[in-house]
Amino acid sequence: MAGGLRRLSAGILLAASALMCGCSPAPIYLSTPGQPSGRPAKDAVGGAAPAAEPGAESPSGDWALMASQGVASYYGKEFHGRKTANGERFDMNAMTAAHRTLPFGSVVRVTNPKNGRSVKVRINDRGPFVAGRDIDLSYGAAKAIDMLSVGPVKIEILHLQPKAPKKR
Repeated sequence: MAGGLRRLSAGILLAASALMCGCSPAPIYLSTPGQPSGRPAKDAVGGAAPAAEPGAESPSGDWALMASQGVASYYGKEFHGRKTANGERFDMNAMTAAHRTLPFGSVVRVTNPKNGRSVKVRINDRGPFVAGRDIDLSYGAAKAIDMLSVGPVKIEILHLQPKAPKKR
């Protein structure tokens, strides 16, 4: 009788454990404009999701292409492998960036107007925390637009953002 009770208790404990593991929260991935919910799609740019081309609009028309200018800096080796603000590990060679306010998963195109080079980066961290800077690029993204040797540079940023609701 005691052996049967032990097996029953072990079975209940195993079933409860399986249920609790199945109910653990899954990682949250914010959908990017024009893309279904879920993990951002990767393209050949090493981790950045595809961005809409200038002038493009999502089929629902709820998104607007916004352009801004600012100053970019970059970060790399000292943060490589550490967790970013969205919980993933920072890869200094990936096409990612830190921004103070854009939602995680947003994809922006950053252009260096001095040489015309641009790169699409996915926002996965918060920053920069230095006054006068608007975006922190990963080392790989900074290298792609040729800004490693010149330090912070003036850049142009294109990103999709929700259109403001129409006032009635």
